[in-house]
Amino acid sequence: MKSVHKKWLFAVLAAALLGGALYGYQQREAQSPEQRYKTQVIDTGAVTQSVSANGTLNPVVLVNVGTQVSGTVTKLYVDFNDKVRKGQPLLELDDALLAAQARQSAANVKNVAAALDLARAGERRMQALYAQEYVSRQEFDQAVQARRSSEAQLAQATAAAEKDRVNLGYTVIRSPVSGVVIDRVVDLGQTVAASLQTPTLIKIAQDLSEMRIDSSFAEADVAKIREGQKVRFTVDAFPNRLFEGQVQQIRLNPTNQQNVVTYNVRISLANPEQILLPGMTAYVTIGVARRDEVLRVPNAALRFKPDGPPAGGDKKADGPGNGSGPPAAGSGEGRGKGRKRDGSAGTVYLIEQGALKAVAVQLGITDNRYTEVVGGELKAGDKVVVGDNITPTTGKPSSVGMRLF
Repeated sequence: MKSVHKKWLFAVLAAALLGGALYGYQQREAQSPEQRYKTQVIDTGAVTQSVSANGTLNPVVLVNVGTQVSGTVTKLYVDFNDKVRKGQPLLELDDALLAAQARQSAANVKNVAAALDLARAGERRMQALYAQEYVSRQEFDQAVQARRSSEAQLAQATAAAEKDRVNLGYTVIRSPVSGVVIDRVVDLGQTVAASLQTPTLIKIAQDLSEMRIDSSFAEADVAKIREGQKVRFTVDAFPNRLFEGQVQQIRLNPTNQQNVVTYNVRISLANPEQILLPGMTAYVTIGVARRDEVLRVPNAALRFKPDGPPAGGDKKADGPGNGSGPPAAGSGEGRGKGRKRDGSAGTVYLIEQGALKAVAVQLGITDNRYTEVVGGELKAGDKVVVGDNITPTTGKPSSVGMRLF
C-alpha cells in the first residue's frame, strides 16, 4: 500500500509540474513579440577597439648601487626618499684592513725603488770597468739585466699600490647619478661581502617626473599594438583619475608561463606631479582601431537567441561569429568579402509582422558594448531584439515537492 501511495503522489506531482509549464508557455505565446522582447534602435556612431593588460610602474632609470669591496657599514649618510647628487657619499665601509694593505704596498714600492737605485749604480760601475776591459762582457750584461729586472719590479709594485689605493677609495660608496633614494637595503653595522656577485646596497631613481610601465600583453593582442599609440591607464591609488601615456617599445623577447605566451610592452609617460610611485599596478588600455560614424549594433543583440526557430529567417544562422550566415542581401559575395575587414558573421533578430526575423550581418570591430556592422540588411533606425522580458519557465520541481521525500 505504501508503494501505491508513492506512485500516486509522483503522478500528481508530475501532472502539476507539466500543467504549470504548459500554462507558462501559453502565457508567453499569448503575448505579442513587442511585449515579450526587449528591443533597441540601431544607430550610427564611433566604435573603438582596445586591448587591455596589467603592468607595473617603474622609473626610467633605476640604478642599483653596490660595492666592489667587502666590509662593515660604519657610516650611513642617506635614507629613504632622500634626494642625492652625483658623486655624493652615500655610506662608508670599515677601511682598516684596506688602509693597512695600502700602506704595505706603498712601503713595498719604496723598497723596490731602493733596489733599482742600487742596480743602476752597479750598471754604471760595470760599464766603466768594461770600457777598461777589467770585466767580461757577460758580467756587464748581468748588470744590465739586474737593472731592467729592478725596473720591472718597481712597475709591478707601483701597480699593486695603485690597486690597493683604489680599493681603499671604494670603501666610500658614492652616488653615480642624481636622483631619489627609493630603497636602502643595508643598515649600520651590517657586513657586506663582494665576492662573485656585487651586492645591492641602495636603489636610486634618477628622475620620477618621467616614468614607464612594463606590461604583458597576450600574443593574440600584440600584433595590433604599434609604437606611438596612445595609452590610457588607471591605478588603484587614484581610481577615479585617468592617466595617459604612449607605447614606447614592443620587446621581442617572449615570456612563456604554462603555455601562455606574453610580450613586454613598454609605455612611457610623464609624471610632473610625481604622484605616480614606483611599483604601482597600472591597468592599461590601448586603442588599436577606431571607426567613426559607422552603423553599430549592441552586443546584446548578437548574443540573443530565441527559444524556437524564428519566422522568416535562416534557421542555420545560430549567432555571431559562426560564419554560417548568408551574405548581405543586395551586396553580393564581392561586397561581403570586400568590406569584411577584420570581422566575422553574426545574426540579429527583428520583429516583423508579429514574428521574429533572423538577419545575417557582417561584423567589424567591437568595443565590448557595440559592434561595427560592415554588411547586411540592417540600417539605422531598425529595432533589434536584445533580450526577453519574461523569465523562461525552467520546469524544475518545487522545493515543497523535494521536502516530501
